[in-house]
Amino acid sequence: MAKDEKAKAKVEQAKGKAKEAAGGAVGNEGMTAKGRAEKAKGDVRQAKEKAKDAFKE
Repeated sequence: MAKDEKAKAKVEQAKGKAKEAAGGAVGNEGMTAKGRAEKAKGDVRQAKEKAKDAFKE
């Protein structure tokens, strides 16, 4: 299950980064903001999984 969560985090980060870049390229602030939010969500998920791993050891 942890691998699934880590994969989801990476996907969210990548999608968010792509949306942020696309929004910036076309001047769409809404898309840029959504991209930042999605990337942040992936960052939080990844941090949570890293914390879980730290407590396992």
